[in-house]
Amino acid sequence: MQRQNWLITGVSTGLGRAFAQAALAAGHTVVGTVRSEGDLRAFEGLNPGYARGRILDVTDDHAVSDVITEVERGVGPLDVVIANAGYGLEGTFEETPLAEVRRQFEINVFGAVATLQAALPHMRRRRRGHLMAVTSMGGLMAVPGMSAYCGSKFALEGILEALGKEVAQFGIHVTAIEPGSFRTDWAGRSMTRAARTIDDYDELFDPIREARQKASGNQLGNPAKAGEAVVRIASVDQPPAHLVLGSDALRLVTTARTAVDEDIRAWETLSRTTDFDEGAQL
Repeated sequence: MQRQNWLITGVSTGLGRAFAQAALAAGHTVVGTVRSEGDLRAFEGLNPGYARGRILDVTDDHAVSDVITEVERGVGPLDVVIANAGYGLEGTFEETPLAEVRRQFEINVFGAVATLQAALPHMRRRRRGHLMAVTSMGGLMAVPGMSAYCGSKFALEGILEALGKEVAQFGIHVTAIEPGSFRTDWAGRSMTRAARTIDDYDELFDPIREARQKASGNQLGNPAKAGEAVVRIASVDQPPAHLVLGSDALRLVTTARTAVDEDIRAWETLSRTTDFDEGAQL
């Protein structure tokens, strides 16, 4: 395998750390972004000389651009960039404060967009590279009590799909990584939870929240194997536009997409009634 230079945001814990460890184990150099000096030292200690830490807040657009420019000059041309930094926000739509919804999009969507936009000009000039972002199975299906989170991941999915079609002409690949439930702290202390205020939702939502908290730490997904899968697609000539990770994600995404297809078929006749008799087809 040819050695590559990777940049991954959010490598302190979770899947970001697993992706970085797998890339390091494969012999790649990994620049990982963290939020504190302690996390930086811990990350660089994984593989001195190959694990390069940078402190970064992905909501600071200028800082994101500056870090990627500095890495390109000081470490080397980036072959793989993974916009991984993000978090989960749990709460029913009605109970989730608008400020928390905005914060969810600021990190999960705009932080990822800033990272990919900063890396893209360098890859475009070289006519090669692989841009990835971690969305979620929640970017292809939705569950009660996660409207803001799923909304942010659906938005990122759309951005990535359009981006992939724009940059394929330059030899640049784009992959949306869609994990299911992995044995990380995402559903534990890392999850932000909106306060419960409306008892009308208790019957639906209380069991969902309780089940998620009980499952935390015992999820089916193995982060190390997710890392190996991401390293694998970074080495192939034609990587996927979508990489679903985990059997639970496969099951839930397939079920959700089947339901959408059934709706489209069931209402196809009505859909066709909204056309003019003549007009331009896209």
